[in-house]
Amino acid sequence: MRKKSKLFALLMMGILCNSMVAQSDFLAQQKKHERVRKAIEDKELLIEKKLNSFEIQLNNVHILLVAFKDVARLDLYCREQREDVFRLIHSFPVCAASGDLGPKRKEGDLQVPEGYYFINRFNPVSNFYLSLGLNYPNASDKLKSTHPRLGGDIFIHGSCVTIGCLPMTDDLIKEIYLYAIHAKNNGQERIPVYIFPFEMTDQNMMKYREKFGSDAKLLKFWDNLKPGYDAFMQKKKELKFGLTTNGDYSY
Repeated sequence: MRKKSKLFALLMMGILCNSMVAQSDFLAQQKKHERVRKAIEDKELLIEKKLNSFEIQLNNVHILLVAFKDVARLDLYCREQREDVFRLIHSFPVCAASGDLGPKRKEGDLQVPEGYYFINRFNPVSNFYLSLGLNYPNASDKLKSTHPRLGGDIFIHGSCVTIGCLPMTDDLIKEIYLYAIHAKNNGQERIPVYIFPFEMTDQNMMKYREKFGSDAKLLKFWDNLKPGYDAFMQKKKELKFGLTTNGDYSY
């Protein structure tokens, strides 16, 4: 039994070491790219200062992003990796928008998605300077849409043009990208990105219900997003949810 316990401990130690090496390799690989090195030169001291004011270390940070389409804003939340509660660190203006309020349901509709996503790609040589890809279409989108082509390639990126993405300008994407690659390097496998049509307060729900009152399907979708919005705003913790058979989020 002792031999088995020792072997198990050695195995787990090896897995942990390999994981740490892989994470370090990720940051090292990113640093091979000129734009990442430029972002570090221009922005790393700034983000370290911001984090330090919240007593968060850059080599220990995890992040979460929340976007609001109507006011064109991207909020950055951070926490130390062993904590549960995120804190709002900074709000960035989104530079341009396309489409209207409401989810993305097909390729070419110019819509910015709405729902719960995560970063699944880091592109240090993007056509839009630096970019962070989202896992659109997510499982909910696939169940909610009947269109044969849902589209893809939705990014948070530089520049100030968009056909469904979140453009942040080349200057601001440097900062956002750095937060993200450090969080990934610190072991955060999935960086959440929550995209809401608006701040889903009771007052705003009434306001937009009046504006889009004839679109029952859209209002039902927003009603389904609101419990997630409320839960995050109250607790500032990463959401845990499932899906119903029709693609609704279940909390």
